[in-house]
Formats: sequence, C-alpha cells, structure tokens
Amino acid sequence: PKSHRPTNGTQKIVMDNNNNDDDDDDVSISRIVVVFPGIISSCIAFIFITMLHKQLLSEPVGSDLFKKKQMGGKLDMLAKQIKDGAKAFLVEEYRWLFYFVVGMSIILLIIFSASPDADADASQGIRTAVAFIFGAGLSASAGWGGMMVATDGNVRTTVACADKDLNAGLKVAFTTGAIMGFTVVGLGLSGLSLCFLVLGSGFSTEPAMQVLAGFGFGASSIALFARVAGGIYTKAADVGADLVGKVEAGIDEDDPHNPAVIADNVGDNVGDVAGMGADLFESYVGSIIAAATLANTDAERALPFYLAASGTLCSIIGFYFVNTKEKGEGWNTDLGTLMFALEKGLYSAGVLFICCAALLCGVMDKMWGNFACVIIGLVAGMMIGKVTEYFTSFDFAPVKSIKDRGQTGPATVIIQGLGVGMLSCVPPTVILVATILCCAEINGNYGVAIAAVGMLSTLGITLATDAYGPVADNAGGLAEMDPSIPESVRGKTDALDALGNTTAATGKGFAIGSAVLTSLSLLAAFKEQANLSNSDLNVGDPVVLSGLLFGAMLPYMFAALTMISVGKAAAEIISEVRRQFREVPGLKKCILMASEGIAIPEEEDVMPDSDKCVAISTRSSVREMIAPGGYAILAPLFIGFFVGPRCLMGMLVGSIGSGCMVAIMMSNAGGAWDNGKKLCEKLQIKKTEQGKACIVGDTVGDPFKDTSGPALNILLKLMSMISLTVAPLMRLPNNPKKSELDWSMWYYGLIPLFLFAILTFLLVDYKILTWEDPLGSFLNADGTENAGGGSGIEMDIKEHHGHRIESTAHSQDRDLHVNSMIPEFVDEKTAKRMAGHKFSQENFDKCEKDEEGRIKRADILASKHEV
Repeated sequence: PKSHRPTNGTQKIVMDNNNNDDDDDDVSISRIVVVFPGIISSCIAFIFITMLHKQLLSEPVGSDLFKKKQMGGKLDMLAKQIKDGAKAFLVEEYRWLFYFVVGMSIILLIIFSASPDADADASQGIRTAVAFIFGAGLSASAGWGGMMVATDGNVRTTVACADKDLNAGLKVAFTTGAIMGFTVVGLGLSGLSLCFLVLGSGFSTEPAMQVLAGFGFGASSIALFARVAGGIYTKAADVGADLVGKVEAGIDEDDPHNPAVIADNVGDNVGDVAGMGADLFESYVGSIIAAATLANTDAERALPFYLAASGTLCSIIGFYFVNTKEKGEGWNTDLGTLMFALEKGLYSAGVLFICCAALLCGVMDKMWGNFACVIIGLVAGMMIGKVTEYFTSFDFAPVKSIKDRGQTGPATVIIQGLGVGMLSCVPPTVILVATILCCAEINGNYGVAIAAVGMLSTLGITLATDAYGPVADNAGGLAEMDPSIPESVRGKTDALDALGNTTAATGKGFAIGSAVLTSLSLLAAFKEQANLSNSDLNVGDPVVLSGLLFGAMLPYMFAALTMISVGKAAAEIISEVRRQFREVPGLKKCILMASEGIAIPEEEDVMPDSDKCVAISTRSSVREMIAPGGYAILAPLFIGFFVGPRCLMGMLVGSIGSGCMVAIMMSNAGGAWDNGKKLCEKLQIKKTEQGKACIVGDTVGDPFKDTSGPALNILLKLMSMISLTVAPLMRLPNNPKKSELDWSMWYYGLIPLFLFAILTFLLVDYKILTWEDPLGSFLNADGTENAGGGSGIEMDIKEHHGHRIESTAHSQDRDLHVNSMIPEFVDEKTAKRMAGHKFSQENFDKCEKDEEGRIKRADILASKHEV
C-alpha cells in the first residue's frame, strides 16, 4: 500500500490502490457500495422536499384570507417586499463570491497540477478545482433554496394562525424549516457521494480524500462569507430599527412606519436561514470528510456515509411526530409544552437513529466502540442544547437576573449579560471535554470524528427546528405590519416566535458543539496528511507555541471586525431612518400617533421608503464581509507556508481553543440579552426605564448572537479545512532533518503575505477598514448633528410608556406643533396605555373629559409626571 502517513505505533493504516480491494481489510467494500446508501437517501430526501414544497404552496396566502374573512389585505404585498429584498441581497452577494470561486479554483488547479500526490497524477489539479466549485455551488444552493422557501412560508404561517389555530401555524412554519433542513442534508450527502465516486475514480483512497477536502474547502468558504454578510445585514437593520423605532420613537418592534422594518425581516432570512443553512451544510460535510480521512479500513470509511444516510431517513420519520394542542395565547402560552411539540420529532428521530447505528455497527465488522462514540456524540449535542436553553430562556434564573439589573440602567444589564455569557462557557466545555476524552479513549481520533458525525446525522430535523424560528419571527412581523390582523392572531404568532427564540439559541449551541468536534477531527486529519509526529508538536517548542498564540488571537480579531462592521452598517441605517422620519411628509404624524397607540385613519396613513434601507443593508454587508473572510483564508496559508506545518498546527489548536470560548460566550450572552427584553415584554414593562435598559442590552447582544458568535464556528472549520486541503503541499518527509521542519518553504509564504498587504491597502483605501465615523459627513465642526443627518428623529415629542421626553431646544414651539397633530382627547384604552401600570383609577378621575367620556391627553401626561 502507498501511504505517507505515520503508523503511530500500533495503528494499522491500510489504503486501497487504484480501486482494488485490500487483502488486509477484514471487510472489503467497493467505493460504489460506500456511496450507494448516501445517494439513495439523498434521492428520498429530494422526493420528500418536493412533497413538502407542494404541500406548502397549497396553503392559503393573504389574498385567500382577505376573500374569506376580510383581513390580511396587505400581507402578500409585505411578504413580496421581504422576498424581493432577500433575493436582491443574495444576488449581489453571490455575484461577488463568483469572482472569488473562480480565482481560488484557478489557484488550486495550478498548485495541484504542478505538485500532485505520489499516488495521483496531474489530473488531481482539475479534480480538486472542480470539487471546490462543486462544494461552493452546493453550499450557495443550500442557502438560496432555504431563503426562497422561508419567504414563501412566512405569510402562509400568518394566514394559518389567522384562519385556523396555533397547531396549523406551527405545522406550516415547521414544514418550511423542514424543507430547508432536508435541502441541506440532501445536497450535502449527494454532493459528497458523487464527488468521492466520480472525481475520485482512478485514484487510490488518499488522493481521493484529498479531492473531497477541496469540496469541503468550497463549502466552508461560501459558508463563511454567507454567515458574515448575512449576519451583518440582519443585525445592522435590526439595531437601526430598534434604536430609532423602539427606543427613540417608542413604536412597536414591527411597526410598518419604521423604514428599517422590512430590512429587519429580510435579515431574518438572509442571516438566520441562508447563513445558518450554509453553516450547517459545511459542518455536515466536514464531519463526514474528517471521519473518512481518518479511517483505517474500508468499513470505517463507509461508516460515516451510512450513518448520515440512515439519519436522513430517521429525520423524515421524526418530522411526522411534530404537533401541539396549545391554543396560542401569546406570552401566556406554556412554552415548555410548545417546545415539547418540536422535541417529540427530535427525540423520535434520535431513538430511531440509535437503532439504525447499532445495526450498522454490528453488521459492519462489529464496530461497537464506534457505536458508543456515535451515542456519545448524539447525547452530547442534546445536552449542549439543553444547557444553552437554561442560559438563554426567560424561564430560568440567568435571564431573569439580566431583567432585574435593568432597574439600575443599561450599564448593569450589559455587565450582567457578559457575566452570564462567560459563565455559560463552563457546562458546554465540560461536555465537549468529556466527549473528546471518552471517544479518543475508545477509538482515538477516529472516535472523535465519528462522534461529530453522530451529532450531525439527524441534521435534517435539527435544522428544521432551527430554521422554523425566523419563519415564525417573520410571520409575527407580518401580522403586526398589517393593521387588519386582530390581536388574537398576534398572540398565536407571539407564541410561535417565543418558541423560535429558544430553538434558535439551542441551535446555535448545537452548531458550536458540532463545529468544535468537526474542527478537531479535521485537525487530526491534517496532522496525518502533513506527516507530523507527536514529537514534532511539543507545545513548549517556540515554533508551536508561537502558532498557538497567533491562532488564539484570530477569533478575537475576526469577532472585532464583524462587530465593528455591524456598528458601521447600523449607523448608516439609523441615519436613513431618522432622515425619513424628519423629511417624508406625514410620516412623523403617523409615528407620533403610533407611539401613543392611536388608530391611524387609512386616508392619513403614510408608508416609508423601505427599499432604501434594504439597499443600504445590502451594500454595507457585502462590502464589510471582505475583510474578515479574506483574512480567515489567508492566515493558515501564510503561517503554513511561511513558517511550516508545525506552526500551522499550533495556530489551529489555538484558534479552536479560544474560538470555542468566544463563540459560546457571544452566542449565549446575546441570547440572554434578547430574552431579557422578551421577558420585559411578557411582564408589560417594555416602555418603562427598566424595559428600555433591557432593549439597549438586546441591541448590544444582536451582533453577539447573530453575527460574530455564529461566524466563529465557520472560522474554525474553514481554517482547518484549508489546512487539510493544502497539507500534501507541506507534507514532511519521514524522519525529517531539523532544517526541513520549519522555514523550508518560506518563499511560498510570501505570496499570501503579498495578497494580505494588497487586501489591507484596498480595504483602507476604500474606507472599509477605518476608524472614521461613517456619519462624519453629517456632523458639524463641534460634533453636533447638522440638518442633513440630525437626530433623525429629533422627535417633537417621544412617548415611552407615558413618560414625556422633550428635546432641549424649541420645546414650546414643538408642543404647539404636536398638539396640532395629535388629538386633544383620547379613549380610555389609549389613556391606560399612555399612563402605565402605576396609574390608579383615582388619577384617571382627576383628568378632564369631553362629552363622549374621552380623557384629556395633557392631563394624563401631567398626572403621570407627578406619579
């Protein structure tokens, strides 16, 4: 057998040569048999997707609801705006990524054609390049397909809640998520199987696996850019909409008069659907590639394909267990019962998968040790999800403590949230460490890799529960934006949305856990492919230690770049929203009336220019994704070639260690801040000072949980996958001399260093990397805002739960202006909304009333001020 891998003592490495069976293997399986189950289960998944999509499209939309109940006339128009915005973003993003894919595939073609593996020929270059394009294309397709179906499902979920009951809305939203989940699984498994079968034909196993690494590289690259750009888009729009809409203007979260609200809903799809789909597509294929690369026998190489295939079928069966009998009473809904409606599907699929895994491991060479690793991985994933739920759900103490800190202002909310996020690192780390130690003890590095496969095997239904969240969120937004939809419907969508917040948080915890196990598996595969021995990787060695420190820094730099990008993009959104509030005729009056809960006559209603905010978010997010994405790709190439594989190994270890902690902290802190705000909404204290403090915490947490934290998962896997792809180019000889360990290819390292310098220069020149204020052109010399961008809503007056907040200048003129726009007397319901929960009946009795019993608005404000 031809292999350059070290045997590491007692490990037996057996490779097949030119597709011939190995006599040394206990079980001989041809390559077509290895991939056959994956291809069959993928075909079944595609048939299932087609059936679900046909079922989804048969559900009624807004026009059907209007004909039946005379409500929902605006739903279809609003849903189309969201879908058009999401398509515009992905088209622009993929247009730029096309140039990246073409350039990188040419580079891979050149280097692997010039330096093919010993067991391959010059065609390895073209095969690796095609595999890279194939992986990138399928990853992009997973994101596109998920986004398209999510924007079809949101309006149908709203209509189902309005026309039927909560269970109908849950099924429509979950069906939409399931289409996304099984699209990812079907594309990933079929793509890997075909790539291994077709592009690896004529090669022995080692170069064939190297071609698969190219496929994983393509998937990882698109996943990173999709996650970063989508995260920047969604959080820039969200932060802009929240700060100006909820905090400054005092209007509801999805009020249609907020110009950023459509962009916010678009962001839910491009970030939480398209981004998450590409992320988990990459984890899914990465875990299978790592396990197959580390396999010592054909049976072990086939096992991850078989497990993934059986997990797909089990997930399809689990889908039919999802239902609920809850009525949907908004915040009064029992979220535990509603959560169990989804967990029934997860647990059913998990139990079935365990039975299938036992059968497979028993038949395939009695690999009971590997079966134990699969169980450990599956259980670890569920445990991490439950721990994440504890730290991020408002049913438990951590989130309640954040809400309580709101009584003393935003600063203590942020401090408490950071503490909760840091403390939340402890349980998942203990779970991951126990999983790694147990699986490594059972079957070494392969045991860890197959545990990652086990964790991700039921991804079809796991991703369905995660993708369900943004669909439910959009459905609630649509219900609030259409004034004809009654409050009872909003109660049902609120229940679905609250459940979606929990599933999103647990999904992020699951993604982090799977990312760490997948990255470690890819790391072990790189170690073998680069022919590194344990003695070469002494952590006390200056070269290895230097790489470790450099790698530990990278997640912080990456997180900083994405956080700053969100801040800059949000600033542009805020400026535009304020401008429209100030300049669009009639919009200010509608905002003031909406902030006080006063019904706006249809003939006086004015809608903002939402397309402008969508365009700003699209442009900003695509521009800002370049820096973090480019640096993430260049870093391992520079270290690996300039210094050597030992330093690169240290860099990968350092990045996994620090990246895991930062990702958990940011995701859980952001989720806790978010649900702290939701808890204030549940307790009806959203417009008090305590509620506003929690809104500020949620605004800080938005880029934590939806941009930087999730993107770090992909950073870890991408750098490991790139290293595995180029490992043959830096493979050490057996018993290398000291001069061959490091710096032997430093001249090749100058190429990524040169590219790094050019990229940095261009980013600085185009003011993408800059400390300058993006709104600097709107500031006067003394730092105050000028008329062109000024406190955009320099609102004449702002009502926050009955508190009167006036601007410091021209207050008397503004009062006269406001009184001409807002009715002098308001009905009792509006008066109670303005007054707040501390306002007694005695206070109401003191207020002046007109002949119809309506209460004088000015008296309510004056009495409220005294209270």
